[in-house]
Amino acid sequence: MRHLLSTRDLERASAIRLLDVAEDMAQTADRAVRTLPALRDKTVVNLFFEDSTRTRLSFEAAAKRLSANVITFSAKGSSVSKGESLKDTAQTLLAMGADAIVVRHHDSGAAHRLANAGWIDAAIINAGDGTHEHPTQALLDAFTIRQRRFGADARGRGLDGVRVAIVGDILHSRVARSNVWLLHALGADVHLVAPRTLLPHGIDTWPVAVHEHLDEALALAPDAVMMLRIQSERMRDAFFPSAREYGREWGLTAERFAALGPDTMVMHPGPMNRGLEISSVAADSSGSTVLAQVTNGVFIRMAVLYLLVAGSGSDADPIGGQG
Repeated sequence: MRHLLSTRDLERASAIRLLDVAEDMAQTADRAVRTLPALRDKTVVNLFFEDSTRTRLSFEAAAKRLSANVITFSAKGSSVSKGESLKDTAQTLLAMGADAIVVRHHDSGAAHRLANAGWIDAAIINAGDGTHEHPTQALLDAFTIRQRRFGADARGRGLDGVRVAIVGDILHSRVARSNVWLLHALGADVHLVAPRTLLPHGIDTWPVAVHEHLDEALALAPDAVMMLRIQSERMRDAFFPSAREYGREWGLTAERFAALGPDTMVMHPGPMNRGLEISSVAADSSGSTVLAQVTNGVFIRMAVLYLLVAGSGSDADPIGGQG
């Protein structure tokens, strides 16, 4: 694996390998010394053209725990805002000795362009591009589901037979797109739930079941319910009459949460709009994986950086003999 640009191109075996390495990384959390020397003298650059505190900090923490040098480059206030091209920025970073570039960009396809244009010889990790994909978010979601569902027996497993309902603003969600392809590759049964106006064109070709009514999907007893944020900043039209109606029809209200099975996972990629797509009762419940997703994000990103930068061909235990 040279880059991580999309989950659509990620084969099942590669996805399981990533999840298993993340399991190894998670073992370091309880050690007195949590830092590993795997990427010592390597440089990881976080290149963010969009604001994202959660993803940026997670990648920074992951790189530092692997002993990498970390450079965080914000496009705001930089030469990019003065007209410097993506190509010029990439070549500047290469001159700084970047071994991996984590890129978040408002244009769909920006990470693919950076990886395939021949401008730079570094591993490219897509940290979210427009409404296209967010592969590490999908990986941490899958890791969280697998860990919660199978516990100590998770290693080596996919998600065969696990039913996941993804609810909300599918149209604008790169998280939903990445999750659909990854969960399908891992064997999960994926259901999308949204008003018709928030379903993307061509969804009939996706490997999913589609529902316009949340209660209909919840009646199928999903193992995990993933609520998506309404991305009002990407909306230029009225996609639903009002926030109150949206919350009533497609929100995980306290009443809907109470009707879920006792082992149903409640997920959200954050940030949450409490009272709109999810109630505080659901978000703060014992079934909620919201905080676990944040924690697991560091382990997944450690695994991605390790496999891309240290080399996916290595069979060595990434934490063997350390700590």
